[in-house]
Amino acid sequence: MKLTHKAATQRRHKRIRRRVSGTPDRPRLAVFRSHRHIVAQIIDDVAQHTLVAASTLEKELRSSLESTATCAASSAVGKLIAERALAKGITKVVFDRGGNLYHGRVKALAEAARAAGLEF
Repeated sequence: MKLTHKAATQRRHKRIRRRVSGTPDRPRLAVFRSHRHIVAQIIDDVAQHTLVAASTLEKELRSSLESTATCAASSAVGKLIAERALAKGITKVVFDRGGNLYHGRVKALAEAARAAGLEF
C-alpha cells in the first residue's frame, strides 16, 4: 500500500520528533507548511509552552507580501521569528522541519532565521 503525501509527511515528523525536543535553554523551532501558508513556532517542550510564533496568516505580513505561498514569504517569516526570538533572549534553537523535506519554502525559512541571528 502506497502512502499518501500527507501520511508520509506525518510519518517523517514522528520519526524526527523521537530525537528532536525543545528545552528551556535550547527550544525547538517547529515549522508547519500548508499549501497556502507557513507557520513557525519556538516551543519549550518541557513546559509545553510556545515562546514565540510567526506566520504568513498575520495581517501586517500578509499585506506586505504578494503571495503567502512563496519562498519570499517563508524568508519573511524566518526573519520575523528570529527577530522576535532575539527580543525574548533566545539565540539557540533546534530545528524541527515538521516532516517536510529540507527544500524550498522550509529551507528559505531556515536560512532567513539563521541570517537574522538564530543559531541552529
